[in-house]
Amino acid sequence: MKNTNKKITAAQVAVNMAKVNNTDRRLYETSLIEENEVLKELNTSFQGLGEDSVEEMRDLYGANRISLSKKKSLVKRLFESFVNPFTAILFILAVVSLVTDVLLAEPGSKNPATVIIILTMVMISGLLRFVQELRSGNAAERLSEMVKTTTAVERQENGREEIPLEEVVVGDIVYLAAGDMVPADVRILQAKDLFISQAALTGESEPVEKTANVVKQGEYDSVTEYHNLAFMGSTVISGSATCVVVATGDNTFFGAIAKGLTAKPVQTSFEKGVNSVSWILIRFMLVMVPVVLFINGFSKGDWLEAFLFAISVAVGLTPEMLPMIVTTCLAKGAVAMSKKKTIIKNLNAIQNLGSMDVLCTDKTGTLTLDKVILEYYLDVHGNADTRVLRHAFLNSYYQTGLKNLMDISIIERTEQESAGEVGLQGLSTSYTKVDEIPFDFERRRMSVVVADKSGKTQMITKGAVEEMLSISSYVEYRGKVEPLTDLIKSEILSTVDRLNDEGMRVIAVAQKTNPSPVGAFSVADEADMVLMGYLAFLDPPKETTAAAIRTLNEHGVAIKILTGDNDRVTRCICRQVGLQVDNLLLGADIERMSASDLRKAVEVTNVFAKLSPQQKADIVSILRENGHVVGYMGDGINDAAAMKASDVGISVDTAVDIAKESAHVILLEKDLMVLENGIIEGRKTYANMIKYIKMTASSNFGNMFSVLAASTFLPFLPMAPIQLILLNLIYDISCTAIPWDNVDREFLKVPRRWNSSSISKFMVWIGPTSSVFDITTYLLMYFIICPMMTGGQLFHHITNVANQNYYISLFQSGWFVESMWSQTLVIHMLRTPKIPFIQSRASFPVIGLTITGIAVLTAIPFTPFGTAIGLTALPATYFAWLALTVACYMVLATLLKKLYIRRYREWL
Repeated sequence: MKNTNKKITAAQVAVNMAKVNNTDRRLYETSLIEENEVLKELNTSFQGLGEDSVEEMRDLYGANRISLSKKKSLVKRLFESFVNPFTAILFILAVVSLVTDVLLAEPGSKNPATVIIILTMVMISGLLRFVQELRSGNAAERLSEMVKTTTAVERQENGREEIPLEEVVVGDIVYLAAGDMVPADVRILQAKDLFISQAALTGESEPVEKTANVVKQGEYDSVTEYHNLAFMGSTVISGSATCVVVATGDNTFFGAIAKGLTAKPVQTSFEKGVNSVSWILIRFMLVMVPVVLFINGFSKGDWLEAFLFAISVAVGLTPEMLPMIVTTCLAKGAVAMSKKKTIIKNLNAIQNLGSMDVLCTDKTGTLTLDKVILEYYLDVHGNADTRVLRHAFLNSYYQTGLKNLMDISIIERTEQESAGEVGLQGLSTSYTKVDEIPFDFERRRMSVVVADKSGKTQMITKGAVEEMLSISSYVEYRGKVEPLTDLIKSEILSTVDRLNDEGMRVIAVAQKTNPSPVGAFSVADEADMVLMGYLAFLDPPKETTAAAIRTLNEHGVAIKILTGDNDRVTRCICRQVGLQVDNLLLGADIERMSASDLRKAVEVTNVFAKLSPQQKADIVSILRENGHVVGYMGDGINDAAAMKASDVGISVDTAVDIAKESAHVILLEKDLMVLENGIIEGRKTYANMIKYIKMTASSNFGNMFSVLAASTFLPFLPMAPIQLILLNLIYDISCTAIPWDNVDREFLKVPRRWNSSSISKFMVWIGPTSSVFDITTYLLMYFIICPMMTGGQLFHHITNVANQNYYISLFQSGWFVESMWSQTLVIHMLRTPKIPFIQSRASFPVIGLTITGIAVLTAIPFTPFGTAIGLTALPATYFAWLALTVACYMVLATLLKKLYIRRYREWL
């Protein structure tokens, strides 16, 4: 569209806006017309709206609230706490068991034990998750409620008054001053020296100029660049303005970003992993259960008993405690993080944090302090010069306008240096202000005239380097005042370019002695000045940033910077924090790239600058599609979409509400070093979850493999269904301490993620190991122990029913005890790739519970309860054989562990 200087009316603008939505149309229209027409279009005036008009506007355009995602009801939260693949498997088994063991069973043989055990585990797990996430969510909400913001508006009945932001309506006249948050999307009617930070919206760290001048058609590419519009979520850095509200709530630019966050969340690494593990278990069940059913049905002839036994096998293959163990691990991690200034809003985020291998982060406030600091005060040669600082102080201190961040930085630095510099002492009392020429965006400079005690007057001007060169005829060069030649100008610009390349924002300082007579100062006096030197400002990096980046890299997490700021400043900050810029891409470069090129580029690029919010989200999505687990850390509106697209969104308690809403993790301190704790805690959580899954799945698979072998050759069931369920229950209870187990330091060094193929390999390798000794136990019991206790006869030779029952009971007791010993002791073998008890020791709770579990289960056959479930006391000879069996099992398990690690280069 062509630029034009011709002013147009609201009616003419409307013709060009047929294809634009209502909110954008109002913003666009009001930017192109004069203030009187703006007020007329919005049915308001400088006296503000009346009470009736306020209600009309609120009804017509809505309240000034952003519709973030709806708060979930307690019922929905409770329901979601129980909905996951593991609990679905267990619930199906519970229903089947309810039908077979209770509803269809004979009156005297009804046994609800299996149903009770499974549902108890599901209930404990779901309630744990519900309570922890409710606590985390409430903590996050309390952070938001602590901040109440108001704004100054003009209303007809009350004049100028402060009202809460949510009460602002379209047509309100709003007054803005330094430090204010812009309460809605507004058209600026009057402005003086107005600087606004749009960093939360666009990521640009530099404040932007805003004026009341009419925008020309086609003057800007993006709505955020319009100089007479200000947007909800931005903040006033300096200056003042009178504005009229054009859009509120969901209809604002801020609100448009929020709408994009209502889409269904992405499936995170944790959710994908849980689903893959569930399907592995389901596949094993679908194969094993029918095989067991048919073998037992055909060999024993009792199909109902075979069906019940097959259901027991299905239960045996399923780690009943898995939902509870997973939730306990996650909850324990969340509690640990809450003590380290971190709120976990979603329990799954703990494990995602641990498996993260790429952290994308904005620059401002994360790597840097998010404040302007006067880094250098230099002469034109680039050498430190306190005279430059002295004159800059006089300019900043004696001006009467609102002091911006640079003025404050200059004053603070002068006060710091004055203790050791006589020339900087007493400046606030040694001079009087004579006059000033305020800053404006045409001149891009401001001047102050001061007089010392002798009456000598001096004009001091500071401003943008190019403008300062244009009004300077002289320069303090090599200790003398020299004419400003083209050669010297070239040298000056070279020095400024070098400072810019170091990420500095540079302004120049000039002075002139005895300008016009007092009372006659004007812009015309800003001529033939003597250029003194430069002031270089920087948003410096945090002291902890470099160490944090090194630590994250050591833990296998790559850092990628995604910022809306310019590339020069970004390169400099990266260099200062020790982040090597392997490659840098700008938002404009990304726009020109094809999807396949961008997919490759994100892998080799670690710094992205001048990005739009959508480009940030796109980069995060592409990294995830490439197979990475991606975290995103940000605090602005422009970061919300990227946080939602990531596996784990990380924000801070000082972030805008929309960023906190999108985040899974909220830090109470914006520091990358805090993340190290979260990553380590996440990896501990994963380590203990995967320990339980691999150990239990492989152990259960081995047991079921043993059952299959026994079912084929034995004339009776190797273990009764109730015995099988009880064995699994006691084993699972002994595993409840695993969330508190120690984790090898080496395991925490690299990111870990769910790998279903790894679990199936582990089951196939380690599971049959226990079956070897189960089978030796069968042989021992069938051919030695049982005959020894029943008169020397094998089962098929015994005709007495009582002796047959004793034979079966003794056999089942022997395998019952051996299964618990081997299954429980092998926990210590499988929990680490190292030598157990010597190189790596389990935590005290794990040792205590496993020993207790073994003791309790070994004692059961000797109790009346054991007799009731078909078990019987074992002879002393059995325990000698048991000790030998367990010792051989431990040796074989160790050998297989070494072979497995050598082949697959992994363990857990």
